[in-house]
Amino acid sequence: MKKILTAFLSCAAVIAAAQPKPSGNLVQYVKPIIGTQRMGHVFPGATVPFGMVQLSPETDTPSYELNGKYNPDVYKYCAGYQYDDKTIVGFSHTHFSGTGHSDLGDFLIMPTVGPVQLNPGTADKPGSGYRSAFSHANEVSAANYYKVKLDASNIIAEMTTSTRVGFHQYTFPKSDNAHIILDLMAGIYNYPDKNVWTYLRMVDDSTVVGYRSTNGWARTRTLYFAMTFNKPFIQMGYKKFDKREVYGGFWGKFARVKNFPELAGRQLKTFFDFKTEEGEKIKIKFALSPVSIDGALNNMKAEIPGWDFDKVKNDGQAQWEAELHKIVIEGSKDEKEDFYTSMYHAMINPTIYMDVDGQYKGLDQNIHKAEGFTNYTTFSLWDTHRALHPLFNIIDPKRNSDMVQSMMAHFDQSPEHMLPIWSNSANENWCMSGYHSVSVIADAVVKGNAPFDANKALDACVATARHRDYEGIGYYMDLGYIPDEKNGNSVSSTQEYAYDDFCIAQMAKKLNRMDVYEEFNKRAQNWKNVYDPKTGFMHPKMADGTFRKNFDPFTTINQGFIEGNAWNYTLYVPHDPAGLIKMMGGNKRFITYVDSLFSYNLPDKYFAETEDITKDGIIGNYVHGNEPSHHVAYLYDWTDKPWKAQEKIRMILPRMYKPTPDGLGGNDDTGQMSAWYIFSSLGFYPVAPATDQYAIGSPAVQHAVVQVGDGKTFTINVKNQSDKNVYIQKITLNGQPHPGMFLSHSDIMNGGEITFVMGSKHK
Repeated sequence: MKKILTAFLSCAAVIAAAQPKPSGNLVQYVKPIIGTQRMGHVFPGATVPFGMVQLSPETDTPSYELNGKYNPDVYKYCAGYQYDDKTIVGFSHTHFSGTGHSDLGDFLIMPTVGPVQLNPGTADKPGSGYRSAFSHANEVSAANYYKVKLDASNIIAEMTTSTRVGFHQYTFPKSDNAHIILDLMAGIYNYPDKNVWTYLRMVDDSTVVGYRSTNGWARTRTLYFAMTFNKPFIQMGYKKFDKREVYGGFWGKFARVKNFPELAGRQLKTFFDFKTEEGEKIKIKFALSPVSIDGALNNMKAEIPGWDFDKVKNDGQAQWEAELHKIVIEGSKDEKEDFYTSMYHAMINPTIYMDVDGQYKGLDQNIHKAEGFTNYTTFSLWDTHRALHPLFNIIDPKRNSDMVQSMMAHFDQSPEHMLPIWSNSANENWCMSGYHSVSVIADAVVKGNAPFDANKALDACVATARHRDYEGIGYYMDLGYIPDEKNGNSVSSTQEYAYDDFCIAQMAKKLNRMDVYEEFNKRAQNWKNVYDPKTGFMHPKMADGTFRKNFDPFTTINQGFIEGNAWNYTLYVPHDPAGLIKMMGGNKRFITYVDSLFSYNLPDKYFAETEDITKDGIIGNYVHGNEPSHHVAYLYDWTDKPWKAQEKIRMILPRMYKPTPDGLGGNDDTGQMSAWYIFSSLGFYPVAPATDQYAIGSPAVQHAVVQVGDGKTFTINVKNQSDKNVYIQKITLNGQPHPGMFLSHSDIMNGGEITFVMGSKHK
């Protein structure tokens, strides 16, 4: 989406014992550079599955303001890296993957030689600061490994990670004037006064610790660190860039600017001096903690006690290998690179958010301990409820149930008594619409993946959905829709609430809470209240019950929708496609409508309206880069022409996903775009999470084996597979003819075999 906006030890032997036997090296097909060009907003650096550290280069960290106005480049650098850039500013330890909002980029490190420069300089004059030119010819981006040559200093930079620790390795030339810069000011989404406070303390001549507090997208966030070198530094220096000094106390009594044992301020940069021999490696371990400095030190000791860079890299890649082997496909090299890079991107977020001892900072800003579950953060739920969490319910159910328990902890700590909307780092960002955590929770309960108090979870869902003060819910409850004059996203929010209410109803039915079921099953029909049969679209509705007169179904501005137009949102009724088809006039009219969505080319003026709609991710008027359309092609399965779904899906796959730097047709949105690719390549998709039903599309793989737990596998055979043979001729499930175009969750999780026979003509 395009918004402006447990302890896990990396031990290959333990992982191998817990996972099925590998069937080849799949890590080789992971290409993190895919999606780093244009609007994919992913990063090319190192991380382990769901790791707390994402150690990656920044090619720029633009300020929020430019000449006193909003700087549009802030959106471009949501992940800090753009493939077309020619310089690198440094390497920081936290990044969002594929979001449409900027934040993080904590603790930027840059190695240099020569005179110390503490400003980054500019891209057109990199010599004016510590940034360096680089070439993609000297860059390696792989699972848990990143390498690049910094041309300005002739330094080879390498990095890898464990769950909570970043490991840097810099190969220096011979120099009596070598430095490691630690920039505590740098960050993504650098608007004025983002840094609330920074603190650094020198423990000894090779270790420093500290923290950084920021007021960014996460409005109150503190991250602690411990940084240690493999050799003592000669001295440490610093510079304060604060416009207003606020130190007080003893600070003014010392004149030292070298090796000062303790530093604090809003804007602080430090550097560490070394003498190096030709080819000497300066190594840095940089541990993070959401709790304390001691937590960071303990995380470092537990996860990377030594200095063997290759071991840490290999252990992290072994973790990735185990995750990737949960689905083993056959296909061409390009197909495998697309598929396994999608798997990689799908397993970066949500991120682990706790120390090795289970302690974490909660939404109430108090320290809690996760008992019996791993605590996670980075919940982009408007996106990921659609396919990412349903994917986890198949291939990683324990992790998904831990994520649900993390959401429940969020609810318990929330002063608003609400489940997360878009949460990160012990903060609720209140981004996007709906209350889609209920979809994730209900999907887990309905599919039998609920090793938690399901009734308590249902109560939390109900409390969230009855919160009258939040985003028009009071109007929605009283009128059955949100009036246009009361909320800018009145139509799409009404539709999203209706789907979420359906999820609550299904969960209540599963738990035999029939009073709750009746209430929310009725609310789930509220989407009908914003459908205008005269225009044939979902349409903004006024408080007096009339539809708005000034209405353009093509535009995205001030029409009652978020990240889409009426053409797209009219099809957003994932829980009742049959009812929608009937409402729109039956099969023939509905099919014509969906066909037109894909074939109509939007005029250029609509692309100029807002950065929410760019030509990235667009096919006709179908917006694959914005998630409300992700189920649309599968709606043909509810008509008498399901072959059209097969045709459209096989058209979307190669147009929106390619094994190239620009190979993502829109923001990956913490894995949702990638999860769509994974499901669609396998041949089925969860149109309505919180049901046990998957709509069948057109498999793009030649063969796949999915690990579904308890030693069982679900095997996908595809006969006569080719780019032209996109139409299903016959389906068999466990050797028996399979009627219809749907699979159940039990069909998959019981294990077995499905066979698709493909052809070039539809049936």
